[in-house]
Amino acid sequence: MQETILILDFGSQYTQLIARRVRELNVYCEIHPFNKIPALDHSVKGVILSGSPYSVRDDNAPDPGLTNIRQYIPLLGVCYGAQYLAQSSGGVVAPSKIREYGRANLSSMDENSELLRGMSLGTQVWMSHADTILVIPESFKVIASTSDVLYAGYQIAGESTYGIQFHPEVYHTTQGLQLLKNFVVDICGCHQSWTPESFVETAVASLKQKLGNDKVVLGLSGGVDSSVTAMLLHKAIGKNLYCIFVDNGLLRKNEFTKVLERYKTLDLNVVGVDARDLFIDALKGVADPEKKRKIIGRSFIEVFDAEAHKIQDIKWLAQGTIYPDVIESHSVKGPSATIKSHHNVGGLPEYMKLKIVEPLNSLFKDEVRKVGRTIGLDDEFLDRHPFPGPGLAVRILSDIDREKVSLLQEVDDVFISGLRTFNLYHTVWQAFAVLLPVQSVGVMGDERTYENVVALRAVTSTDGMTADWAHLPYEFLAKVSNDIINKVKGVNRVVYDISSKPPATIEWE
Repeated sequence: MQETILILDFGSQYTQLIARRVRELNVYCEIHPFNKIPALDHSVKGVILSGSPYSVRDDNAPDPGLTNIRQYIPLLGVCYGAQYLAQSSGGVVAPSKIREYGRANLSSMDENSELLRGMSLGTQVWMSHADTILVIPESFKVIASTSDVLYAGYQIAGESTYGIQFHPEVYHTTQGLQLLKNFVVDICGCHQSWTPESFVETAVASLKQKLGNDKVVLGLSGGVDSSVTAMLLHKAIGKNLYCIFVDNGLLRKNEFTKVLERYKTLDLNVVGVDARDLFIDALKGVADPEKKRKIIGRSFIEVFDAEAHKIQDIKWLAQGTIYPDVIESHSVKGPSATIKSHHNVGGLPEYMKLKIVEPLNSLFKDEVRKVGRTIGLDDEFLDRHPFPGPGLAVRILSDIDREKVSLLQEVDDVFISGLRTFNLYHTVWQAFAVLLPVQSVGVMGDERTYENVVALRAVTSTDGMTADWAHLPYEFLAKVSNDIINKVKGVNRVVYDISSKPPATIEWE
């Protein structure tokens, strides 16, 4: 039975980071909305309550109800979670009178506390809250304070229940991983046995049992997620996996041919489909990004359905859904704003009558790469930058036609090739070019030009949830800009995007 740490999400921007830190310790964990707590069994070794943008003082403050958890299994409240435990036990939480955001240091700590073992007095922590705990119940014991926050950490007497008002999951809490290790390993008793190797072994065995001799169809994209999904399924069911790789006309330059050849070296059962005309014609005159996504989704289903019908007795559709897709498709509290539609969550239309199998839906992106290396997938697949499902359609900020696609493919090729030449490709998480709906004045030779503007985007990140713009060398940017303008007809101006996520997203649409 897989040992699990359960993380209850109250809407914090850091919730996924808690999960990532726990998994760095080779301990499996799952995130669930606070109001959708799954049935607990012996596999759940501990529970962590996340922070939240809400205040425990609000009339409609998130209230998970912990009667089946507290005192039965170890519990750690972080920020809002700590304030919730204090207030629901009779303590007092009030608005902070002083700034409690940013770096702080533990000015006192209980060195005998199991939660703080191995941490140093004065260690830096990260605060991020507008409320503070003013009074704790008698059964609570203070285990950590800062110069401004008396109740920075506490334990409830007679229980393995703890609360901390700082965030151990963020980089700025320098010994945060030690604290989390103390909780999940020493207090919860997890054995740190969740590794890429153990995941592959378990996943392949599970797929064999679930799928038996059934046939499975998978839409390959050339990206990391679908490629690792294909390899796991191939290990489990061999030739009963049927892969379809569709050229929608919106891929990178020469990508369809190159990737298809690479897939065939893996002994996968792959069919390549040229559907460029179908997609480009369907997108004619459409500029709205969500409409583009829906048209591309419908067109893909049309092609995929036609190809799948050529295979007899298909029972399953495999998808490369990963954990962030699953988490982001569920609102913590009430309706959430749609930033962009997910290409995987939800699957194909009901009329296709296929059951869904998602071998990677418990993994983050970096974990997918580790699993891929474990099963022998080469770096050509694993180190590829993420590429959006709708392809270049969402990097052309206007309606689509063949000329625009061709122009952007050429610009993108110069940029990505330049990154590889300068040994910069692997220093960034993702890089791409965007064709702007703008033209600008230029001079080439003795002639005045009025041509297109392209933006280059490169970011550094771990999982794409947050990202910083990549500080590429000026010499490189100058060379790439010069090459694009000289080699790509129709472009006379290149700009570089220096926005971070948040507030911007990585893609422009």
